[in-house]
Amino acid sequence: MEIKFKKLDPRAVAPVRAYNTDAGFDLVATQITTEINECGQLILVYHTGLALEIPEGYFGMLVPRSSIFKKSLTLTNSAGIIDAGYRGEVMAKFRNTTDVIPAVYREGDKFAQLLILPVADATFTEASELSTTDRGDGGYGSTDSVTESMSSAPTGSVDSPAKEEEQDQSTANEAAAEQVDSSEQA
Repeated sequence: MEIKFKKLDPRAVAPVRAYNTDAGFDLVATQITTEINECGQLILVYHTGLALEIPEGYFGMLVPRSSIFKKSLTLTNSAGIIDAGYRGEVMAKFRNTTDVIPAVYREGDKFAQLLILPVADATFTEASELSTTDRGDGGYGSTDSVTESMSSAPTGSVDSPAKEEEQDQSTANEAAAEQVDSSEQA
């Protein structure tokens, strides 16, 4: 697939994958500006100096690089969406997560990844009933009760290495608690 790009800044660097098997194309910061959001927070705006022509039927998703864990930054919208019809500059906005000296990406650094994904061809149809599932309408945290009921299964019904590990940890925790109790009694 060919994606045309236009340099809006002479310092702009074409999106590139470090390895042919990588899903994301690294984006390089040409400029960093700031703005204040509605909450009065300082937002760092990372510019790429690039405009893209993403083919119809696809969209770009802007996501943080894995190196974000080293920085005191979080992408303000978790993942940016670049629609095929957008022809403006590709930018990402980050919020600082610390009150001390921040660790940030600098101009010339790779600061985000661009994924190119197909757009789902979906239509929404109103229905009076929806099919039933095991989960039903269980929302936030609803799978916790499933996990709890699974962990309260009788010993000997371990089905997976993860459950065995949980039981081993539980046994270790019980032994440590008994050791603390016996040392307190002594």
